[in-house]
Amino acid sequence: MRQIKVVPYDASWVNAYRIEKSKLEQIFSKEIVDIYHIGSTSVPNLYAKPIIDILIVVKHIENVDLYNSQMMKLGYIAKGENGLSNRRFFIKGGNHRTHHIHIFPEYEQAEIIRHVAVRDYLLNHPRVVKAYGEFKQQLAVKFPFDSEGYWQGKYNYMKQLESDALQWYKK
Repeated sequence: MRQIKVVPYDASWVNAYRIEKSKLEQIFSKEIVDIYHIGSTSVPNLYAKPIIDILIVVKHIENVDLYNSQMMKLGYIAKGENGLSNRRFFIKGGNHRTHHIHIFPEYEQAEIIRHVAVRDYLLNHPRVVKAYGEFKQQLAVKFPFDSEGYWQGKYNYMKQLESDALQWYKK
């Protein structure tokens, strides 16, 4: 069982994203519409689990499966839709995860905007970043070896954050 660690922002996460983005662009070059660094590691000054989240928007979601073997060569495990229809999800690093790749087709605008809106909202609201970081630190202390508890603890907070972010984003 791995411990949940929420750590201070690390500027090297930007470079880790860029390196991985370059590799992913080579694999999915024919399919990519856009690619984003999302999640907590994309927001300066935000405490985060040190996992780089990358969102890739593709033309045809069904074609992503054709690249699973190439993703495996980069150390990724394909998780299929993993609970969200029309998504492909990959993890890297096993029990010590380093990357999550979320792939959506360009027609899944609601999912794409949801992720980008939260990131952009946090980038523009430093007080929210501070409060969210403190909240995640508290959860990591409360649920040090319970990822389900950590996730459940974050669920309502994240739903409200998403709602606030989407309202802000649409303006």
